[in-house]
Amino acid sequence: MSAAAGKAAGKGYVISARNAVSVATEETLRESVEFLTDPIAGGRATGSMGSTMAGWWIARRMEHAGLVPAGDSFYHGFKASNGAKGMNIMGILPGKGSSGKQYIIVAAHYDHLGELGGSLYPGADSNASGVAAMLTVADMFRKMNSLGREYHKSILFVALDAKTLNLGGAVRLLNELRSGTVTDPSTGKAITPDDIEMMVNIDQVGSTLSPLHPGNKDYIMMLSEGPGGRRDNLLAVNRKERLGMDISFSYYGSRDFTNLFYRRVSDQKPFLEAGITSVMFTSGITMLNNKPGDSVETLDFPVFRKRVILIFHWLSGIL
Repeated sequence: MSAAAGKAAGKGYVISARNAVSVATEETLRESVEFLTDPIAGGRATGSMGSTMAGWWIARRMEHAGLVPAGDSFYHGFKASNGAKGMNIMGILPGKGSSGKQYIIVAAHYDHLGELGGSLYPGADSNASGVAAMLTVADMFRKMNSLGREYHKSILFVALDAKTLNLGGAVRLLNELRSGTVTDPSTGKAITPDDIEMMVNIDQVGSTLSPLHPGNKDYIMMLSEGPGGRRDNLLAVNRKERLGMDISFSYYGSRDFTNLFYRRVSDQKPFLEAGITSVMFTSGITMLNNKPGDSVETLDFPVFRKRVILIFHWLSGIL
């Protein structure tokens, strides 16, 4: 199935992916980041009132996108490494598959540093941008579903908590899958690690302050293990949709930094260790990371939107 269009089952007409692209607007992305970085969210430290507000808003967005709870609720609580109450927010877009690895996880952590020393750390790029991207992708698939487009695989969208606390949310998600407490609402069956085809982590995709090459702000990095990450698919989508993105499959060409961000300090780490194919999308660290200056105004929304469109088309080709 091409990324550009899908054929409605048994109806003989083409559903253009342009319908999905139309809902991925700069305004929607900006509004999402603005809410998550508003002082009311307090920097989204795990266990804080601001984090609770952010989690409630994410769950409402998931519901609006047509996602249904993977289990009894969108909310999946756990104890973080510092004793605070963490909360993953999880919803599923059911597919039509009946055999094989039927699920893809699309995740982004929503926690950040909170308030330190009287200063608010809003975390616009890190990682309100990833959450906004994930939710917009969910909206795009909802649009396609509303027009009759069906997908063979299901997508489990997860807003992870406690990334700043030893990847607590990602570890918790994997443990829930292992224990059989994440269930498919369509079948009532437990979703296990063996059912997961891929874990896709979106972590910082809003900035253009650290380009791959000087003067070219249209860029993104996809870290993966060779063909398991469908690299050729990403390059094909970039050409077909004429997005003009500068794409790298390493972290600024550095083997050590690629290993660091792909295998050690990001939320795909426990899934990689469990033998699950994992991919990370990022626009890289900047001089504003983990500082009060990581604000909405520093993000590049036209490029941010292109990245979201690229990820959507790439996922659509896998489904």
